[in-house]
Amino acid sequence: MPGAIPQTFIDDLLSRVDIVDVIGRRVPLKKAGREFQACCPFHNEKTPSFTVSPTKQFYHCFGCGAHGSALGFLMEYDRLSFPEAVEELATALGLEVPREAGFEQGPDHRPLYDLLEQAAALYTAQLRQHEQAGRAVDYLRQRGVSGEVAARYRLGFAPPGWDRVLRAFPNQVTGLRDAGLIVEQDGKRYDRLRDRIIFPIRDGRGRVIGFGGRILGDGKPKYLNSPETPVFHKGRELYGLYEARQADGHPERLLVVEGYMDVVALAQFGILNAVATLGTATTAEHLEKLFRATPEVVFCFDGDRAGRDAAWKALQAALPLLREGRQAAFLFLPDGEDPDSLVRKIGADGMRERIAGALPLSEFLFDKLSSQVDMATIDGRARFGELALPLIRRLPEGVFREMMQQTLNDRIGLAPGDRPRTPARSQNARKRPQGRITPMRRAVALLLQNPELGGLEIPAGVEDTDGPGADLLRDLLRTTASQPGISTAMLVERWEDPATRSQLSKLAVLDLGVMNDAEAQFLGSLQAVLQEQRRRAREALLEKSRSQPLTDEEKQQLRELYRAPGAETQ
Repeated sequence: MPGAIPQTFIDDLLSRVDIVDVIGRRVPLKKAGREFQACCPFHNEKTPSFTVSPTKQFYHCFGCGAHGSALGFLMEYDRLSFPEAVEELATALGLEVPREAGFEQGPDHRPLYDLLEQAAALYTAQLRQHEQAGRAVDYLRQRGVSGEVAARYRLGFAPPGWDRVLRAFPNQVTGLRDAGLIVEQDGKRYDRLRDRIIFPIRDGRGRVIGFGGRILGDGKPKYLNSPETPVFHKGRELYGLYEARQADGHPERLLVVEGYMDVVALAQFGILNAVATLGTATTAEHLEKLFRATPEVVFCFDGDRAGRDAAWKALQAALPLLREGRQAAFLFLPDGEDPDSLVRKIGADGMRERIAGALPLSEFLFDKLSSQVDMATIDGRARFGELALPLIRRLPEGVFREMMQQTLNDRIGLAPGDRPRTPARSQNARKRPQGRITPMRRAVALLLQNPELGGLEIPAGVEDTDGPGADLLRDLLRTTASQPGISTAMLVERWEDPATRSQLSKLAVLDLGVMNDAEAQFLGSLQAVLQEQRRRAREALLEKSRSQPLTDEEKQQLRELYRAPGAETQ
């Protein structure tokens, strides 16, 4: 959160950084008048609708609605937390992030990351050097894993024995425990990973955050993961995502498989866009991370009942996230096959064809539900509709949801005029335009988009207004007046509360129809705010007069309210 870092540092950072440079290093930008344009990196499009404003230091996509500052872009595009995005910009500018205030997200985990990196280097060295590593090397060779692929994924070896890691880091017992590398039980300590091939798990920045290990031999469990730690959360991380992004910064699609070896085996055949969950079902956090990297996610499951049940859970997790430009599909493997064995049989081209021809989410959803009822009867089709409607309602509003609704109605045989709709509230919300912009909202939006307006002489009485947005307007007026040259991005990032920051981001890109008269419109909006304030005060006095006599002071106040400029039009 911004409040965890001195605000003065965030302001200084955003005043020094150029959002055009930050985004331009990641997305090809073209000059278009006073702004820059590109095809949006957050959804598929052929005509550029993504704009970057060097004046506002803000980006906005008119297609999918993505918007924000340089910090927001790094958080969305590079999948960084707020402190990580601050560090990223600070490092690029050669600045040191102040640490005295600390970060709200907890203690500094750099020592833990350093230890995990050292452990990964140790495991990699053991695969080359340990006297018993031959079994691990033989296994990898039998699976067709080359030295190049092993290096890409930094594969390693944890030798047999109880204390190889403990002996390597004798003075870091606490760190080893926090990293999940050792187990403490009944007063004894021993290495968690022993006699296993090691798969380092890396986060979006390439830092090692945990390990997976496959046992050599017939022991149990076959695969063992690091436990949850301060830097490793299974429900958020995906094995191979960092490597997939290194191979292609904007992959056409990502393939979600079940295990480490599936990812590595596919990479051996040049299929570098596979990732794996870490022994958990696919979560919404997994999916958000995937959709930030690609517009299409293909889930690869066994074709048996367990695989289809897992696919159904993934489908339900995906539904609320399928906004414009996002797709999900399902690839069910033949009986007895896994991605490793299948790619060996049909080759890389055959595997790519299967992935590209995966079953779309819409077909999987309708096929599964129709298999549960008798579609030849009215009762069965009615039941089909009852099952499908709640799922369709979980989709974000948009073209896909409308088409799913249409397909449902076609399948159950309803005429267009009889179609059951998704909730009326949502339909009405879709039909409404942005709605009347209140004077207060318009004044805030104009000030955000044109911070130099804060230097104007503000009409008397504005500082004393109340009602929704008044406190925010006052804060913005004081900030812009006291900090000439402040940018839109700097204004937005000053707010700690995520909800307020999100609302300000939307207002910062709201189309107000302003060309060259921003000053006149701003002052006019402030006058309208004052008129609205007077109207409410007048109505309150009139309402009181209906139940009790007004005091002389209140009568005088009412007369003044009626004589105020613009009172006759209110």
